[in-house]
Amino acid sequence: MVERIMNASTYGVVILTKKSFGNPCSIEELRNFLDRKNLVPIYFDLSAANCLARDIMEKRGELWEKNGGELWMLYGGLEGEWREAVDGLSRVLEWQLEAYDGNWRECILQAVALLATRLGRRSVVDRINRWREKVEKEEFPFPRNEVFVGRKKELSELELILFGDVGGDGESEYFELKTRHRKKTLLIGRAEKHCEDKNAEGQQSGSRIKGKEPVVWKESEKEIEMQRLGQCRPLRGKNGGKYGRRKRSTKILYGKGIACVSGDSGVGKSELVLEYAYRYSQRYKMVLWVGGETRYIRQNYLALRTFLEVDLSIENHCPEKGKIKCFEEQEEEAVCRVRKELMQDIPFLVVIDNLENEKDWWDRKFIMDLLPRFGGETHFIITTRLARVMNLEPVRLSYLSGVEAMSLMKRGMKDYPIAEIDALRAIEEKLGRLTLGLGIVGAILSELPITPSRLLDAINRMPCTDLAWTDREVPVLRRHTVLIQLLDVCLSIFDHADGPRSLATRMVRASGWFAPSPIPIPLLALAAHKVPKKHHGAPVWNKCLCALTCSFTTSRIKRSEAEASSMLMRFGIARSSGKPDCIHFHELVKLYARKRGATRVAHAMFQALSLRGSISQSSDHLWAACFLLFGFGTDPVVVEPGPSDLLFFIKRAVLPLAIHTFITFSRCNAALELLRLATDALEIAAESLVSRAEKWFDKSFCCIGPAQSDCTNLWQELALLRATVLETRAKLMLRGGQYDIGDDLVRKAIFIRTSICGEHHPDTVAARETLCKLRRLLTNIQVS
Repeated sequence: MVERIMNASTYGVVILTKKSFGNPCSIEELRNFLDRKNLVPIYFDLSAANCLARDIMEKRGELWEKNGGELWMLYGGLEGEWREAVDGLSRVLEWQLEAYDGNWRECILQAVALLATRLGRRSVVDRINRWREKVEKEEFPFPRNEVFVGRKKELSELELILFGDVGGDGESEYFELKTRHRKKTLLIGRAEKHCEDKNAEGQQSGSRIKGKEPVVWKESEKEIEMQRLGQCRPLRGKNGGKYGRRKRSTKILYGKGIACVSGDSGVGKSELVLEYAYRYSQRYKMVLWVGGETRYIRQNYLALRTFLEVDLSIENHCPEKGKIKCFEEQEEEAVCRVRKELMQDIPFLVVIDNLENEKDWWDRKFIMDLLPRFGGETHFIITTRLARVMNLEPVRLSYLSGVEAMSLMKRGMKDYPIAEIDALRAIEEKLGRLTLGLGIVGAILSELPITPSRLLDAINRMPCTDLAWTDREVPVLRRHTVLIQLLDVCLSIFDHADGPRSLATRMVRASGWFAPSPIPIPLLALAAHKVPKKHHGAPVWNKCLCALTCSFTTSRIKRSEAEASSMLMRFGIARSSGKPDCIHFHELVKLYARKRGATRVAHAMFQALSLRGSISQSSDHLWAACFLLFGFGTDPVVVEPGPSDLLFFIKRAVLPLAIHTFITFSRCNAALELLRLATDALEIAAESLVSRAEKWFDKSFCCIGPAQSDCTNLWQELALLRATVLETRAKLMLRGGQYDIGDDLVRKAIFIRTSICGEHHPDTVAARETLCKLRRLLTNIQVS
């Protein structure tokens, strides 16, 4: 049967390894396809020059010294047939595909493209080319860190956890492993809901007799099941091993494709995972990076649709047939489409970076609901400050060693005298070997011709002002007060070089109010230009800075936004992004900026997004502006614009953002909540104008002038925009089958438009048509 299949094949692709030449099936495949002249050999950890029968039999070279010999005897045929098959490879000159550890993905794509070309499948070649262009531009969120140091053991441990083994240089770097031969299945997460299963009860009863914790055996679409392989060991933290003594500790699961990296903020979790992604990207079809911040993780996860080529848009259901799905079902379906793509036998690496909470901020559902069942071809890495995620034992990331910290600060520069080395060690100790701070120190020393002792003196002389310690996030900064002083030094350097209106400093201050995703440089610069002027520093400190930055001062020239962003990246305050013309700020830097700045800076960010924010380039930042404006949930309102600014922002940004979120990503509840808050804000703004107008009319008639007329026009615009938002909400309710709510909303819109525009205005007529449709559908449901 196999021979018939081979004879019917247009091309025969044979993957050749060192063991293939002692495999009867591989030799038989070579002979068959060579005779038919349609062989496509792919050399795995080999080259065509290595595959000579005489070299193999005589064990020539390092490759065949151990693996060679009279392998034709294992073939079970004649020596001549074996030699003819092996030497025939040298005659296949059209295909020279060689796969090794650094080009797996490229070799696969090259093979597919060549075969598609030979078979006349031009569309396949076009898809590969488009996919390659997308990968080159958007695969990695940041460029590779050229000054990455250390973490060899952690990189090897990630490879072991995800793949179940370690190869290459990592094998010699890894430490001892304990081996177990028993296999156990462990259910992670929502096992409580399904403990009624009879098989699970049987397993539990047996385990209770033995006095052990029950192991649940369950198979369900809503559960994520994980399995321990042969190699398991508990991971203990470096500092006392307290993480290894937790109750209900779950062993690290090797070879199941899920790893969790835990550590303090700024210790280098994202840098570690980024380095891993660059090193092993060829083992995956693509690296998919998902920001794990609790307000944005669902949107970031659904944004993978562009790479997975999944359509998440809400389909046009037929209301008359009663097939409308509720909003929760539509959101779950969108998540399932992405999850289904990740469950296929295609290797992706999904990185969930900086996971803030195990529950989603919007609906309090477990983040695990987004992920497919582990153990497939797709691998997951989660970085988090949490001590534990989904009961997984994390790879606890500790601080760099003294040698590695010194290397990060020196950056390969010339050797310093003993006194300067002592100064570097003092800085390192003050920073607590925080990787973020060490990188900034190294950047300053490489950018400015100063010594470590002078930098240490500048840090010590920088006044340590208290922040508002009442905030829940501020204790993170309280543990790193020296980092705050270091950031103050950097911003003071910028101010001294460019004057008190330094664009770089204002860009840092504005960055704290943007979303966690990379920020477009033009948008950040526009917000920075609207930041209020900063006060001058103390004369003594200015004198110190003058000596510190004498060669850095550029006659206080006005830097362009490109120069300012470049300076921020050179000093380690920000980093370049994979997206063009975007930069990214660390969460600690953004937190520092929010605490240093006032709400006036948030207003500057809001104004910039009102003018230049776009759905395609900065949707996350538009959401951040909405959080500041409307105060979702129990959050306070930070930005309070005037009625005209509110009108402009809702018309230009809020309405398109809500519709885009609802239609494109099926995030129905988030979009509807945004529109509801916008409706309330417009109503409050209109009422404030009415109360103001009443005060005017209490005065004499002669005092009423053009200002009152402008106020009336503004009130009408606010009311009409509120009617538009109400009608939009009603139309969206149609897609979720909530006809009664939609009916009430559109009636309010009709009343507003009739009062202002009249019954025969086109907008009023359109709203009445929407009402008729809602009434018809509502009647059909009541009758049925």
